[in-house]
Amino acid sequence: MKKPLFKLLAKINKLVLPSFSKKALDLSKASKLQLAIIGWRYFVTTNAID
Repeated sequence: MKKPLFKLLAKINKLVLPSFSKKALDLSKASKLQLAIIGWRYFVTTNAID
């Protein structure tokens, strides 16, 4: 039950949230909101893979 939910969230994240790696974002200059988005995407991706 947990894995399919995170796979769905990962697909939604890919469509809705911006990709900062394509923009070559410097993490030391990222805002709090950008860091929160990066953390959320990381959390969802790691749970979708496991």
